[in-house]
Amino acid sequence: MPADPAATAATPSPGADPSVSLRVFVEPQQGATYADQLAVARAAEDLGYEAFFRSDHYLKMGDISGLPGPTDAWLTLAALARETSTIRLGTLLTSVTFRHPGPLAISMAQVDEMSGGRLDVGLGAGWYADEHTAYGIPFPPLGERFDLLEDTLGALEAFWSTPAGETVSVHGKRMEMLDSPGLPKPVQQRPPVIVGGHGRKRTPALAARFADEFNVPFADLDTVATQYRRVDEACAARGRAPEEIIRSAALVLCCGRDEAQIARRADAIGREVDELRANGAAGTPDEVVDTIGRYAAIGARRIYLQVLDMSDLDHLDLVASEVARQL
Repeated sequence: MPADPAATAATPSPGADPSVSLRVFVEPQQGATYADQLAVARAAEDLGYEAFFRSDHYLKMGDISGLPGPTDAWLTLAALARETSTIRLGTLLTSVTFRHPGPLAISMAQVDEMSGGRLDVGLGAGWYADEHTAYGIPFPPLGERFDLLEDTLGALEAFWSTPAGETVSVHGKRMEMLDSPGLPKPVQQRPPVIVGGHGRKRTPALAARFADEFNVPFADLDTVATQYRRVDEACAARGRAPEEIIRSAALVLCCGRDEAQIARRADAIGREVDELRANGAAGTPDEVVDTIGRYAAIGARRIYLQVLDMSDLDHLDLVASEVARQL
């Protein structure tokens, strides 16, 4: 359960002002260099977005080239940590199939130190079988992946809570650590942990046990509200106050000043305007504000705006100037 006072202090109570913060979320496996990501992260920081997040994938999705190829999420975040100064950084979400928990904990602590304590830790069970096959990564059945996610979350808790100079052993369902020094420690006593997804049982249960934030990506209002309710129920079962967990959602972004600009931005990412209006944060700034407001009404306090055209920095500027100010 979260022990970082800073994390819980930022969590809104049920009667708090339902303000919403905006985070930028990119998908570099679709075709982006490190320089592309740096440009977006710096623009997001300069424009006042709360955070820059990226996916953690090794293979493109859909009928695109994906050139020049994938970039490693944690190597990228380490570099961005040194080239930004205020914006928070993280992954949505790192699959626990990609990295052993011990080395992953080391990478996370180092990124947190390099950023001066600006890391959020997003972890998931993984879902994209093809990228595992393409890069020779084992892809066990779903139940085993959830076991590994639980083990990894538990190992991070143990690493972060064990004082320096003492050792920690973890006996999980799928892994063991014996007499680990649990080093290095992150700058934050406990980096905020994000758990997310659409799972009906284990996902809410893991969120109730470990998470500071629960995220539901790319889903309609009813689906998101149902997942939030499942987290409430899982928290009640553990005796944890549901308001300790910040609720968030991810939506694809396609905002324009007029219909022509909206259509151009939709075409640039290979999507239809009507579909984006139905399923994303799309349309004029006022329409995007209204969409975000509907998610806020069911409890979302952070919205991850999926920016698929990373060359269009004016898109970020428009949302910062015409959407964020209304939130």
